[in-house]
Amino acid sequence: MNKLSLVFLLCCVQMLQAQFLDSKKDLKSYEGFFNFHYDTKNDAIYLEVDKLDEEFIYVHALKSGLGSNDIGLDRGQLGGTAVVKFKKAGNKLLLIQPNQDYRAITDNSAERESVKEAFAFSVLYGFEIKETKDDTYIIDLTPFLMEDAHGVADRIKANKEGTYKLDKEKSALALENTKAFPKNVEFEALLTFEGSPEGRMLRSVAPDAAVVSTVQHHSFVQLPEPGYEPRVFDPRSGAIYIQYKDYATPVQEPIDKRLIIRHRLEKKNPELEVSEPVEPIIYYLDPGTPEPVRSALLEGASWWNQAYESIGYKNAFQVKMLPEDADPLDLRYNVIQWVHRSTRGWSYGASVTDPRTGEILKGHVSLGSLRIRQDFMIAQALMNQPFAASDDNYEPMLEMALARIRQLSAHEVGHTLGFAHNFAASVTDRASVMDYPHPAIQLKNGKIDFSEAYATGIGAWDKVTVAYSYGDAPKGMNESWYLNQVLEEAEAQGLRFISDSDARAANGAHPDAHLWDNGANAADELESVLALREKAIENFSIDNIRTGEPLTVLEDVFVPLYFYHRYQTEAAVKSIGGVRYTYAVKGDDKQSITDAVSAKEQEQALSAVLQTLKAENLAIPADKLALFPPRAFGYGRTRESFKGNTGVTFDPLGAAETAADFTLDFLLNADRANRLVAQYATNTDLPGFDAVLQELIDETFETNPKEAYLAEVQRSVNNRVLEHLKQLMVNPNAIPQVKAAVFKSLTDLAQQNMRAEDANTRYMAWSIGKFLEEPDEFKPVSAPKIPDGSPIGSYECLNLDRHD
Repeated sequence: MNKLSLVFLLCCVQMLQAQFLDSKKDLKSYEGFFNFHYDTKNDAIYLEVDKLDEEFIYVHALKSGLGSNDIGLDRGQLGGTAVVKFKKAGNKLLLIQPNQDYRAITDNSAERESVKEAFAFSVLYGFEIKETKDDTYIIDLTPFLMEDAHGVADRIKANKEGTYKLDKEKSALALENTKAFPKNVEFEALLTFEGSPEGRMLRSVAPDAAVVSTVQHHSFVQLPEPGYEPRVFDPRSGAIYIQYKDYATPVQEPIDKRLIIRHRLEKKNPELEVSEPVEPIIYYLDPGTPEPVRSALLEGASWWNQAYESIGYKNAFQVKMLPEDADPLDLRYNVIQWVHRSTRGWSYGASVTDPRTGEILKGHVSLGSLRIRQDFMIAQALMNQPFAASDDNYEPMLEMALARIRQLSAHEVGHTLGFAHNFAASVTDRASVMDYPHPAIQLKNGKIDFSEAYATGIGAWDKVTVAYSYGDAPKGMNESWYLNQVLEEAEAQGLRFISDSDARAANGAHPDAHLWDNGANAADELESVLALREKAIENFSIDNIRTGEPLTVLEDVFVPLYFYHRYQTEAAVKSIGGVRYTYAVKGDDKQSITDAVSAKEQEQALSAVLQTLKAENLAIPADKLALFPPRAFGYGRTRESFKGNTGVTFDPLGAAETAADFTLDFLLNADRANRLVAQYATNTDLPGFDAVLQELIDETFETNPKEAYLAEVQRSVNNRVLEHLKQLMVNPNAIPQVKAAVFKSLTDLAQQNMRAEDANTRYMAWSIGKFLEEPDEFKPVSAPKIPDGSPIGSYECLNLDRHD
């Protein structure tokens, strides 16, 4: 091709490009952060890109969900947040995501470039340039909007619900919330996925599980205005953080940088002790929330203003109803959404955060609507014959459920303000809404008292974490010194912060940090809970359900009552082999590093935990069993129901097995057993694993109830103890000393009982002998599965930044 022909071809291309938009009829145009046009004939969106190499925020989310808690694709669920930019490459525009995890914060441009070139970046999409107008390029954005950016198909496959692919013939753009504003543009697309359903979860929520549709939302948002001041993270602060590596850091300083996430907040008048903010933090409630839940959520979320007032801000935090014409996914709004699913599940608070600085641009709370019904059922189970006089006597249960919903609203909003869980708050008089609260119901003069079931208002710890994240250092005071003083004063008041991973019960060691517990001493509280449970079971009757309801419903109401002690049991177990510690830093001499839980406290905890394995505590009274017939037609068992081994009839021994198994899962955890061996090796005043094991055997195998029913329940418990001992001995994570102790106990039990006259005892001895001959052939036998527990009253708080 000669030079003249090439020039002619280029001219033709430019003419065609210049005519691209002009050739389209019935275009609907939008002006905003990016101008764009909707082609009604071709169902396409053409974007005007006039900002090459200028970074902006890209966020994707789900406008509509699947309605399954287990699959985890909810209405309003936020997806990834990225800083992106358009870059021209020939006749293409590339949408590029720079790498924010590796940086060089320096004035040396060559040093910055060297780090940028050292690590991968991502090209999210490539667009053909359809038209060029001066410095503006027209691209067809439609294929990008039609991508499964949120990973719907991957999530369905990961849950073994089937393999699905996007069907573009059954997908289309959605215009209802496709809008343009000066600082953001919003797009939506209806995506349809086709596949072969394999599981039951998707079938349960989709009208046709072979064809599943949802609406995906995309946001392009201008970067925040300059002026935001990042704040350093301190592990004692209770703040959520972002992390990156700064390769421009001097060698003598840490390369890892951590910044807390928080909303931008400044005083109008910094000279005043109390001032209104330049811009308040406003949260908006989903208008689809019904009363009386609506009022409860508004009230609970508004508690946070108390914390901002304590640091000198007036009306800094506000809660309002979302305007009718507003889109909950519009990044201009912090939103509290009421989300429906087919089964109860977690609520969570997520944030859109500037990955460069940690500035929160949007808080988005998702509250599962079924949890209030579970809280209502808990109250219904515990109250003394609530429907004896009238089926309309629902107000006491509703009030307790609403009290929990107020706290939940504050909790999830707290995550979107930048605050992590604090699971040590329950030991200091419920000092934080960022803990998981178990209802603090008490026995008073032989009656169950609900008056203080849930705390009201913001807690003392919440004011501390707000002061750290949002407080202003007094004039002339160094900010680092001010922040350290905030945390040291909190420690002096006895306030503690321990978060998620240290609060889990399976192998957790911290005795003061747990989910769904109460009280300063977990063992004391467990004893109180068992006493309250006993009283509530004594009171339980047919009048715990309404007239006309099948007795199957009564059995379902009994579930949270029978297992009412489960969370406090988990909390008490953690004292056994437990260690108290804080997230201490050098220079803070007031915070202890580690202290083993005292022998007295461990022994008290063990004694309380072993009460949950006693037949008299696990045997459901005979008069209550008479209330539980086989399931009524149309009311089959669910994941919330008792399981058993007796077919259609209620299985009282299976219920006891389930409860005992729950305790033993935690008590005979391999990490806990190993820790008991290690603690005793360094301090013989503490109980060792051998001692714990012997006490367990004494309180189970050496207990012989006279009553036939209790004796049978105890045998069921003993069989579960035996099963867990076998599992612990073959557990690859158990150290040899633990295995040796279990081996001795099993051998002793076998020898003592081989010649017993009782058939059950002799069978147990034979079973032990068979196991010891061929431990590698051991196949665990499971107890009936415990009904769903966490989230009580509803994935702690799923934290998409953080979850309940």
